[in-house]
Amino acid sequence: MVVRPANRIQRLPDQLFAHLVQAVEDKRQQGIDVINLGQGNPDQPTPAHIVESLKAAAENPRYHRYISFRGLVALKEAVARWYWERYAVTLDPQSEIAILIGSKIGIEELSLALINPGEGVLVPDPGYPDYLSGIYLAGGTLHSWPLLEENHFLPPLDHWPDNTRLAFVNFPNNPTGRMAPAAYFDQLIDRALSRHVLLAHDLAYGDITFDGRQAVSLLARPGGKEAGVEFTTLSKSYNMAGWRIGFAAGHPDVIRYLELLQDHLHCSQWGAIQEAAIAALTGPQESVQALCRTYQSRRDAFLAEARRAGWDIPPSEGSIFIWCPVPRTRPSLEWAHLFLSEAEVMVAPGSAFGMHGEGYVRVALTEPADRLVEAARRLARIIQREAAASHAG
Repeated sequence: MVVRPANRIQRLPDQLFAHLVQAVEDKRQQGIDVINLGQGNPDQPTPAHIVESLKAAAENPRYHRYISFRGLVALKEAVARWYWERYAVTLDPQSEIAILIGSKIGIEELSLALINPGEGVLVPDPGYPDYLSGIYLAGGTLHSWPLLEENHFLPPLDHWPDNTRLAFVNFPNNPTGRMAPAAYFDQLIDRALSRHVLLAHDLAYGDITFDGRQAVSLLARPGGKEAGVEFTTLSKSYNMAGWRIGFAAGHPDVIRYLELLQDHLHCSQWGAIQEAAIAALTGPQESVQALCRTYQSRRDAFLAEARRAGWDIPPSEGSIFIWCPVPRTRPSLEWAHLFLSEAEVMVAPGSAFGMHGEGYVRVALTEPADRLVEAARRLARIIQREAAASHAG
């Protein structure tokens, strides 16, 4: 018997990171030590006090049973305190915060909860590929929202299609590493409210900012809570990527719809992990500050070595990524394959993040500085070789 998939499954785009992980694993099976800069997978351990909290909570029989589908009230209260301390935003824990099994799931569920077939969604291009997954599952229409260098990689505020109902934004941005000023958020909110378009701000890298910059919360700007919701994860700030815990905050109607959908899809994240998340949000924050310094020093080491080798790359302003221009003598996917095959370095091709990602590759700062320096040296050598061959031709 041949089993036919549902149309919604056939609409799904290729999962970029699954392919990247497999390509690296194939090389390693051959005994090749690949420097993997293709995936934003934090390489540092979770802080010890968070791990200890999990260990203690794991022995609590309460968490050996089902708990509230909508998460621990104490965690929602911790999120509210965290928002106040970080951004001076006041949130009602019960009506304006939803606990998520990682923000990735919440971002995809948002489209399922809000978008009907044919309704339009603005998506940053280049942007995080999983925005597309929820849109396609919901049967929505994707509208590319170009992030261009000449516009400082900020999505334009004009020419929104009439059927647009939802718009994703993400600062600090993945993959470009750029940040948006508060004035841009104010203009974005005004535009969204006047057009009745809901905003979804992905703040996954809000704590990873460089050179003294501070991330802007959508909810901290005038009208921000009325205009949309914000997604945050503990994956990056606290090195908890494998723990799968995050939250959405903002417009109470959207939070209600998300929680209603999750009532049908999930039984909430394990209570011990939620206890550990409380420890992360309410405990010492020095590890977050130290992590930010680590990523900035890694960024600086990679950029300095690339510059020494003749490859000039604009510095990231935040996130754990560097958006690296490559010659347009070949598509970015070919550059990625060339770097893997000849330099034994995995990067993510810019085209994997949208058609406007062509001409770039994304480097993740998820290896120690010495490995990043070696990667920059290898990659720049290939770029210089290709440039010389192009000029000679």
